[in-house]
Amino acid sequence: QVHLVESGGGLVQPGGSLRLSCEASTTVVRLYTMAWFRQAPGKEREGVSCIRSSDGSTYSSTYYKDSVKGRFTISRDNAKNTVYLQMNSLKPEDTAAYYCAAAPNDALLFRVCHQWTKYKYWGQGIQVTVSS
Repeated sequence: QVHLVESGGGLVQPGGSLRLSCEASTTVVRLYTMAWFRQAPGKEREGVSCIRSSDGSTYSSTYYKDSVKGRFTISRDNAKNTVYLQMNSLKPEDTAAYYCAAAPNDALLFRVCHQWTKYKYWGQGIQVTVSS
């Protein structure tokens, strides 16, 4: 069983920054595709960013939703079993509950890593609110 725990959310003013962390219970980060999703009230859950690397490789494939490109950066620390989402230049429309998710690399084509239905393991979610 894989457990994911998010941290780092909160209230920030427009233009500010936050860094979300997702700590996994096992060596998931190294062997799985990891992703961040978000869901605002009354809206569907949407894929924000994904990251995948092959075991033993330092290279990672990444995906970003168009609206966050250039502002958000996903990264991983295999030694800490943790994935991060650095969010800069935050906008009010970034306000949502953010979720970390994980799926085995062989169970998911990376080109569809933004589809939430592809993931079996989820964190509990953390709120990000961008407001003045």
